Order: sequence, then structure tokens, then C-alpha cells
Amino acid sequence: LLLVFQAMDAAGKDGTIKHVMSGVNPQGVQVFSFKQPSSEELDHDFLWRTTKCLPERGRIGIFNRSYYEEVLVVRVHPPILAGQKLPPELVTKRIWDERLEDIAALERYLTRNGVAIVKFFLHVSKKEQKKRFLDRLEEPDKNWKFALGDVEERKHWDAYQEAYEEAIRATATPWAPWYVVPADAKWYTRLVVASAVIDALERMDLAYPQVDEAKKAELAKAREALEAAKG
Repeated sequence: LLLVFQAMDAAGKDGTIKHVMSGVNPQGVQVFSFKQPSSEELDHDFLWRTTKCLPERGRIGIFNRSYYEEVLVVRVHPPILAGQKLPPELVTKRIWDERLEDIAALERYLTRNGVAIVKFFLHVSKKEQKKRFLDRLEEPDKNWKFALGDVEERKHWDAYQEAYEEAIRATATPWAPWYVVPADAKWYTRLVVASAVIDALERMDLAYPQVDEAKKAELAKAREALEAAKG
């Protein structure tokens, strides 16, 4: 199961992941937070850094931000694209449509290989985001969460909303659905996300592995040996 979380800053991605997954055995969960790409990551295709973090069978993988950053922040800030070392002839007006097509194709490929995908856009209002930023400035135990760049990004609010709208419209499918979750009330956000995760798990019809006849015979012998042993 792959859970993808996208949102504007201060929408509550970290808190939602923490609360929703708090009752899950940590041995079965992997969380990856994707920040600014490293020099190594920039030397590869735009899906490389997330593809190598996909969950193996039997695990829940959580992407805190994801490959969608490549059609969101990179789209809003064109200079970032210039640093990705693409051949000039590939940087055309269609590059965003092409990247969305690539993402949709990747998600279709993954679902055809047994990976269930659920995507969440935590939709915080600009007013609530401002309030949360002020809280981070006023409360000492939240100061560490604040970055000056967060305020600068607010200047691009409308551009981000347009980029999100196009990305969601282009990649929302029955096999990799988007949930646009109101995020001004944290309790409601967490409730909706938890319900969606439960629904996804129930659809997977999970069960413990079944043993074959040879294994059953082996277990019977082990039982006999244990029962016959002293002590």
C-alpha cells in the first residue's frame, strides 16, 4: 500500500501521518519525506528518487511529498527545472502535460503489479495557514518548524492552487484516487484520512499466509517433538 501526501506548508501532513498511523506496527511502515533534491538525485530522471523508495510487498509506504513535487514546486519555480540538466529540446510547453502523463503511467504500472495507491491533498485555506505560521512564531516549542521561505511561498499561492488543480485532474483515476481533504480542522482531516486508509486496506482482503501440506506435516512433527521432550 502506498499513501501519498501532498499539501501546502502547515497543512498538517506530519501530524496527520503521526496520528493516523500511531496504532500500526512500525515494522510494517516506511515513511519517506522528500525535500529539495540532492545532486545525486538531479543526475537521474525525475521519478528516480521516489521509485527507489517504493514499498515492498507486505509493507505500507508513506510519501510525505512525492513525485508530484515535480509538477508543483518545479512548475511554480521554473529556475528549478533549469537545474535538472534536461536536453534543451525536451523543455517545451508540453513538459508539464508529459510529466503528468508519466506519473499516471507509473501509477497504472504499480497498481498492475499489486501496489494499492491512495493519494491525499490536504487542502488548508490561506487564512488558516497564516494562523498556523503565526503560532509557530509565537510558541517557542514550535519555532523549529518555521522557515522564512514558507512566507515567500505564500506569494505564489494562486499558482500553486492552479498547479494542484491540473495535477489532480490529470491523475485522479479509479485505481489511484485522490482525496481532497479539508485541512483547516485537524481532527476532521485525520478522520477522513484514517477512513480512507481503512477502506483501502479492507479492499485488499488481507489474510495471514496459508501453509501447504508439506509445511503442515513439518509443523506436526515439530509438535510431536516438543510434546515428547522433557521440561
